[in-house]
Amino acid sequence: MSKKETYQKKLQAQLDEWSAEIDKLRAKVDKAGAETQLEYHKHKEIEELRSMQQAASSKLVELKEASDEAWEDLRAGMDSAWNSIGNALKSATSRFN
Repeated sequence: MSKKETYQKKLQAQLDEWSAEIDKLRAKVDKAGAETQLEYHKHKEIEELRSMQQAASSKLVELKEASDEAWEDLRAGMDSAWNSIGNALKSATSRFN
């Protein structure tokens, strides 16, 4: 397996994990009291997380389609995007708990 394929698998696994975490967060909000629901809907955090996740998924497709030479150039941007999503998800999760 090439470095590119290994990196893609790592990113896909992280996207899948985030999707599950966002689903759990959505379920918690749906079960929470009205005040908590209003707070989350007011700030649209879950929608923003989904949007970030979709953007990351698009970047992953772009990475998959990149040539073996060009994918390294995309890696820095991918790492930055992944860090942003991870931090946003941690923030949203910690605010709810």
